Amino acid sequence: MKRFLLALLIVLLSFSLFAQGATETKPEEIRVMLANHPYGDLLKEKIPEFEAEYGIKVNYEQLQESQLSQALATEFATASSTVDVFMTRPLQEGLMFIKNNWYSSLADYDFADYPQSTVDIGTKNGVPYIVPLVTEWQVLYYRKDLFKAAGISVPKTFDELKAAAAKLTTKDVAGFGSRGKGAAAVTQMSSYVYNFGGRYIQNGEAVFDSPEAIKAIRFYGEMLGNYGPQGVTSMSWENLMPVFQAGKLAMWTDASVFYGQIIDPEKTAIPKENIGIADLPAGPVDDSPFLVVSWGMAIANTSTHKDAAMKFITWATSQELALEGIKNNITMASNSAWKGASGLMNEELIATQAHAAANGYPYDRPFVTSVGAARDLIGEVIIESINTKGTSTKLEALAKEKVAAVNELLKTDGEYHNLPY
Repeated sequence: MKRFLLALLIVLLSFSLFAQGATETKPEEIRVMLANHPYGDLLKEKIPEFEAEYGIKVNYEQLQESQLSQALATEFATASSTVDVFMTRPLQEGLMFIKNNWYSSLADYDFADYPQSTVDIGTKNGVPYIVPLVTEWQVLYYRKDLFKAAGISVPKTFDELKAAAAKLTTKDVAGFGSRGKGAAAVTQMSSYVYNFGGRYIQNGEAVFDSPEAIKAIRFYGEMLGNYGPQGVTSMSWENLMPVFQAGKLAMWTDASVFYGQIIDPEKTAIPKENIGIADLPAGPVDDSPFLVVSWGMAIANTSTHKDAAMKFITWATSQELALEGIKNNITMASNSAWKGASGLMNEELIATQAHAAANGYPYDRPFVTSVGAARDLIGEVIIESINTKGTSTKLEALAKEKVAAVNELLKTDGEYHNLPY
């Protein structure tokens, strides 16, 4: 009898444990790819809050921007991707990803909180694919203390910019800096091209060999060749920022998104009160800095967890997190974030955003599928100009050669005379 009761007890316990295990369900999991960007850092910190609220496990990876783009393209092209949600650069890979059907439609997402131009950049045939996350525009960072000591005002025009650079350049401090590393320089030179009245692409055709564009390229080369830091043709933003933070650079034109990093007391030797931010000076023809969507967020078309992915992307782009971004000096795309920015963000930065919003041009590079190759080609022209301090006798011929090469890319991609701008 005792053996029977013992056996019965074992059976009952086993059944109970089985039943308990059967009722426990493993939480749904999604894979999220983040960029090595301040907003990617913010999301990484906040992910546990999302998991607790929605009961969805988030497996995230964070990569440098070029590594992220390459990793995504490789996975999508080989049909091996398990990515659900990812940060993406509309101007860098947007056209290619849309063309290859790698983004999932976001027709059910509410885009009411974003400027229409920031939504349009990730839309095709009326279907939106990218939620704008971060906008950026070109600004002038400068040393207030050096300007005061030199007795000069913040430059408002390119002529004043050159004069200031000449006066501020010493054996210890470079008067002016901007990206000089080939392809990386293309985005920052764009505003100079616009302000001289030129364009990279117009009516679906490369035109950076126009007289207006050539004047801009020569000016950019003259500025960096004469007043830039040593080795500037090997410098992108990540190389120039430490030079500025070390007090070795008086002026630096680059994207507005770097302000928070520049004033970080753990990284800069310059007191915050000595760092100024102003509008990019106007050129002889225009006053039009770029204003672009630098980062957005999308759902992979191959995702097998689209409902969970939509919950994540809605949470990650919420007004609440946009305000958190503003508090961290991240230049969010959300209209509501900017309405609440006063008191949370530097007032000089807010003023530059208002100027760019009113006058900005929505591209900072050739908006084409083969954007990487196009940037490489334009970058060769920029380096030639910097190395000769803007005086190269073969600049026009080189630009014409590279224009022909970019037009061949456009023809191969079916975009020659067939682009929306």
